[in-house]
Amino acid sequence: MKKEEVELEGLKEKFVSQWGVMGTQWGINRTMAQIHALLMTSPEAMSTDEVMAELSISRGNAHTNLKELVNWGLLRIVTRKGERKEYFEAELDVWEIFRRIVRERKKREIDPALDLLEGCQADSQGMKSAGGRAFNEQMKSLEEFVRFVSKMSERVAGMPHGKAMQLAMKLFG
Repeated sequence: MKKEEVELEGLKEKFVSQWGVMGTQWGINRTMAQIHALLMTSPEAMSTDEVMAELSISRGNAHTNLKELVNWGLLRIVTRKGERKEYFEAELDVWEIFRRIVRERKKREIDPALDLLEGCQADSQGMKSAGGRAFNEQMKSLEEFVRFVSKMSERVAGMPHGKAMQLAMKLFG
């Protein structure tokens, strides 16, 4: 192997490992994040067996996380003519990755939180005690804030990449 290839492999390993660590901080399991990183940096689609070998993980772990990444829209299943094996390739467009993550996070986290806040607010609506009124106001404030953040993230994710970057530069300099 040439020096540059060895260096590149080391950099990929470092990236895959660190992406896994960051994934846990974002609420994603480490293996799922590592598989995503591996496939984002792979020049070709990989099979489950190749992912297992590369990351030293079990078939069940690989299969579960590959399917979940497909469900998130971060990986695509690719078939090769004459083969029964499934291969996986990652979405590489960073803006599209962001959009898909925002959509999934909204569906899995924000929408259930809004349902909970709306329910708590509705159920405490007529309470007369100071504690009941304070609880209702807090639920209302939280619901308004979470709804605002949800709408903002949807709007930003729905913008073309260039417009979103211009907006970000205006807001955050």
